[in-house]
Amino acid sequence: MTQATKMDPDILSMVFDTIDKLEREKLPLEKKLEMDRTGEFPFELVRFMLGPDIALHLIFIPSEYGGLGAGATEIALVSERMAKMDLGVATSFLAICLGMDPIRVGGTDAQKEKYITRIAEEGLIVAYGVTEPEAGSNVQALKTKAERVLDDQGRIKGYRINGQKQFITNGGVAQLYTILADTPEGPSFFIVEAGAEGLTPGKHEDKHGIRASDTCPLTFEDLFVPGENLIGGVEGRGLKEANKVFGYTRLMVATFGLGGGMASLERAARYSKERVQFGTTLASKQGYTHKLLVPHAVQLEAARAYIEEVARRLDRGEQDLQVEGSIAKYFATEAGDAMANDAIQAFGGYGYMREYEVEKIKRDVKILPIYEGTSEIQQNIISMFRLRSTVRSKGNFYREMAGRLAGLPEATGGPVLARAVHAMNKVILASRREKLTKSQHVMFLLADMMTWAEVGKALCHKAAVYQGGQSRTPSFIKAAARIFARETAEKVYINGLRVTRGCQLVVDGMAEVLDGIRLGEAMEGNLEDMDAVGAELVA
Repeated sequence: MTQATKMDPDILSMVFDTIDKLEREKLPLEKKLEMDRTGEFPFELVRFMLGPDIALHLIFIPSEYGGLGAGATEIALVSERMAKMDLGVATSFLAICLGMDPIRVGGTDAQKEKYITRIAEEGLIVAYGVTEPEAGSNVQALKTKAERVLDDQGRIKGYRINGQKQFITNGGVAQLYTILADTPEGPSFFIVEAGAEGLTPGKHEDKHGIRASDTCPLTFEDLFVPGENLIGGVEGRGLKEANKVFGYTRLMVATFGLGGGMASLERAARYSKERVQFGTTLASKQGYTHKLLVPHAVQLEAARAYIEEVARRLDRGEQDLQVEGSIAKYFATEAGDAMANDAIQAFGGYGYMREYEVEKIKRDVKILPIYEGTSEIQQNIISMFRLRSTVRSKGNFYREMAGRLAGLPEATGGPVLARAVHAMNKVILASRREKLTKSQHVMFLLADMMTWAEVGKALCHKAAVYQGGQSRTPSFIKAAARIFARETAEKVYINGLRVTRGCQLVVDGMAEVLDGIRLGEAMEGNLEDMDAVGAELVA
């Protein structure tokens, strides 16, 4: 299966060649470890990456403003590759895209022409100023204020901004900022140039990971912003614009989880073929492959399939994919973090040593389930909105999904997953009817079922059509899809029991519903599939 792309394939190939060369020549392991040790922003390296010889930032910029015109599919591929290279550097680059996005989705034609063109031509470093010390990911709890400044005729000539932002990537090095502040008509984005009087970046944060990225607070004291720098020219559109941005950028953070996870997986798989224990390599031991490699490889393939599916939908022009962005981010970043953790275990004592890099990757990846909305924020979003879709459709949302899965060949895992989705749908409806959804704990259990079901659906459908063209064989993808379908069936069964029996509420017929998953039957052939996945990983 090939990806639907908006860019010329030859140009995309050149971008990957450029990243490969950049890593070889500018970011060897010794350089990455030094950047991590010092915790200093590699300004010269980033300026080089933004400069005319490489201009990697053009991948994020629409062609009408001088960019490469990449769609979500290509940006996802490039973001994954950059995350595999170095997550700190990749974070700084994504922040440029994130900082530009309020202008892209909400700016006037004049604002887009002026600022996006400047970002393209000048390689500006951009920062996105939303998170606050007390609000975190809750943008509705905004405390930064933008008061109107009127001229002699009572017309708005600008705004005076006061407040604070926290954990702002590129905050201390940016040349341009997009800042969310509360106006009389509601939250609104503003464009602010670096060096403006009243804008003060704070101390660079000494972080656990992604230490090569710049992170600092921002303080605004009577910062004057001209009226023409109100994004869109209308107050009160900031939350809508932020949600549009999150639907897209959370998918990109998901690719970071995939990239960080793959970097760890590849290192652990390579090490397994070199390290000999008790007369044979680790690659020949199921205690290594089936515990530390195979489960994570399956989940990362599932994450990839879901990212591909959502990216294609974005490239087709679909709107309101914020929930899909949350599902992608939640699943892929948790999967990447879990793989990075087990990569340290896979290396044994060497995994704890800096020179083997896997402990650095783990520290870097740990931020992914936190920034751009924590995993718990994503669980809230997923359960709330998918519950709403299920109730409004009277169960058809997931019922139709189960029907499509049931029509797939057995070899894809689709029929197994279909039974799980069907049972999950009934658990959701029963939970709503019995008012269990007032409990956040229950909502989180539902969110996990919903997430795994939707991610699994993408992998099963991919397995049905995949002909190769990526790094995995069709047989690998089918085996991975079957394993993941079984894992989802198990999750739905266990979470279904936790929701119903765990809440001391026996729902009539629910035992029969969960038994309908036929979990024992679903598990048949699982070891054989794990053997097949493990064999290809260490081939």
